[in-house]
Amino acid sequence: MSDNWYVLKKVTFDLVKDDGSKVTQEREAYDRGNGAVILLYNASLHTVILIRQFRLPAYLNGNDSGMMIEACAGLLDDDSPEECIRRETEEETGYKINNVKNIFKAFMSPGAVTEILYFFIGEYTSDMKVSEGGGLAVEEENIEVLEIDYDQALGMISSGEIADAKTIMLLQYLRLHQIL
Repeated sequence: MSDNWYVLKKVTFDLVKDDGSKVTQEREAYDRGNGAVILLYNASLHTVILIRQFRLPAYLNGNDSGMMIEACAGLLDDDSPEECIRRETEEETGYKINNVKNIFKAFMSPGAVTEILYFFIGEYTSDMKVSEGGGLAVEEENIEVLEIDYDQALGMISSGEIADAKTIMLLQYLRLHQIL
């Protein structure tokens, strides 16, 4: 059992099946808290802001460098989803966003992780850039900020350069809703 970064819980419970019978089951669930994610887009430039950072689980599961291209995200801690995503956007990307739109929430891996992720989009302009971003030094995030043409970003899904589920969902949301 782990309690280093997040908490791994082992739970025994009774599950009522469709036929009314009960079965006792034992499962583990990783509790890492809830989070928020945002895709920043610029309609006039037809671009999106993404980040690249090292992800140990991706590295352990075959990503040679462990570097992942993702939308900006973070854990809520004690903040509301909107407060969290505004804070994370400025820390990670260097953009101070005025208007964010909450578009949906989703369980990202409900078979093993308790996390609910709140999805946002927000339009950015160059005058909203207040710092270089890159994450907090104290958290050793070492984040690279990327401004990418939207069509190129969509192509990066097919090529495998973007393999992060939350980022794929947000990029497709923009297309489905004809935002870019």
